Amino acid sequence: MEFTSEKQLCALLGILVLFPALCASTATFTASRATSYGSPDGYGTRSGACGFGEYGRVVNNGYVSAVSRALYKDGAGCGACYKVRCKNPHLCSYDGVDIVVTDYGEGDRTDFILSPRAFKKLALPNEDKKLLNYGVVEVEYKRISCKYPTHKDKVTYKINENSNHPYYLALSVLYVSGQNEITAVELWQEDTKQWKPMRRAYGAVWDMTNPPRGPITLRFKATTSYGYTYWVRSNNAIPKVWKAGAAYEASVKLITK
Repeated sequence: MEFTSEKQLCALLGILVLFPALCASTATFTASRATSYGSPDGYGTRSGACGFGEYGRVVNNGYVSAVSRALYKDGAGCGACYKVRCKNPHLCSYDGVDIVVTDYGEGDRTDFILSPRAFKKLALPNEDKKLLNYGVVEVEYKRISCKYPTHKDKVTYKINENSNHPYYLALSVLYVSGQNEITAVELWQEDTKQWKPMRRAYGAVWDMTNPPRGPITLRFKATTSYGYTYWVRSNNAIPKVWKAGAAYEASVKLITK
């Protein structure tokens, strides 16, 4: 794990030890509205604005959502996790549903456009059809930590199919644990001894023309939900001969609370 300075590490410790109330602020629910979109099997969509492809359809067992501009954050909000609860006590369960952001969408004053599976999960047993008939429901939501037991301490990323070795590299960042947003991705250029920034093409997709040759070292800039920013680094994160469509993992230590 790479911190940019000892001062930043000390600042993080100060936040975690001296100011626990700051972290607790993420437990506050915010009032909003939610609706759903249609899909044949109730899962997500492969063509979401985050660029997740099939992952965006099935991640979290299909409990996924498109979100408003405020939560999409020009793509930085892709992959974030939220608990959403419907406020109709006659139709809805208090437990609500935990969703992963995989798309962008604006509705009728809604922050969430849920997959059918996620929308039905809001309902009490046997009340899902009635809830669907409402179309739009009042909800409350809060940011929660994403938990991926099989991807713990890793950032997984997929080389996009339109990448062209060795001239053009595009990758989608997947499975980011905790309440972290990946706000920058950089590749190490060995011959110049410099970090080269990738461009956020859209959503969770980052790209670069003429990437460094040989095994690629990556570093990710993560920003937590309470505003702390830090870097994590993974050596040889992408092999010398990488392939479009392949998925790789960087072993990094993210703040997961």
